[in-house]
Amino acid sequence: MSDKPVIGFIGVGLMGHGMAKNILEGGYPLVIKGHRNRVPVDSLVGMGATEAASPREMAEGCDVIHLCLSNSPQVEAVIRGEDGILAGAREGLVVIDTTTADPTSTLALADELAEKGAAMVDAPLGRTPKEAEAGMLDAMVGADEDVLQRIRPVIDCWAGSVSHMGPVGTGHKMKLLMNFISMSYGALYSEATVLAAKVGISPAQFREVIAPSRMGCGFFDTFMNYVVDRNRDAHKFAIANASKDLRYVNAMATEAGVVNVMAAAARHYYTHAEAIGAGQDYVPMLSDHVGRLNGLDMDEVTKTGG
Repeated sequence: MSDKPVIGFIGVGLMGHGMAKNILEGGYPLVIKGHRNRVPVDSLVGMGATEAASPREMAEGCDVIHLCLSNSPQVEAVIRGEDGILAGAREGLVVIDTTTADPTSTLALADELAEKGAAMVDAPLGRTPKEAEAGMLDAMVGADEDVLQRIRPVIDCWAGSVSHMGPVGTGHKMKLLMNFISMSYGALYSEATVLAAKVGISPAQFREVIAPSRMGCGFFDTFMNYVVDRNRDAHKFAIANASKDLRYVNAMATEAGVVNVMAAAARHYYTHAEAIGAGQDYVPMLSDHVGRLNGLDMDEVTKTGG
């Protein structure tokens, strides 16, 4: 019988599977919530995890619950639903939300959990499913210091870097700032590569000059791995998620009373792609949509070299 706290996990998808696997490997009893995709669920059950029928059941039996979902409405449903976490929450329960979420929603949920004696921690993620499997994700944590110290050994199972940003909500604010930069890169690179093609500079030439310069970075490398090499899996982050993150960024700026010309501009490219049904395309594929807006087939541009 383990003397370690029982850990719950809701959202064992691309990122969540690796995180949950590393919690198991850390020696913690793990309870997971079933998913319509049974592959990661069955994988974790095969490693020793058990399944809970509902978030309420999980809250009644777990000490710490991770959420790794797509957006704030999903988080709110899991916490506030009829069979949600709040229905089973008790003194000492900690909910760690690793979703890229709306900080306003996070703070409201934290207050509701606190009324039950439970604590909310926001710990959104940096890096990719590869690092999730390796237990080397970046975590931007918003939490009271004493709560963080209590759950730090659990977070260390799946994170290689932990940055304590401040109280609850600051982790999600930092993550939105990070994604504001990265998704703006996606919009900027898309527009720049299309403009380059229009004036006779091929995507390959564009990469050749920018990649080794001070303007090159990991995001540029994976983005251009699709644009130039047409590797569809080079950068697996959906346009719909990027669009959602930029909506949250713009809402945060509005609430803060900040002029946000760049965030507003970046959002429109993703909104357009989502509106025409391309939300499940990956972010580098935004370049194809910007190309079509300007009369270019970027697939053909790449094949012909400019």
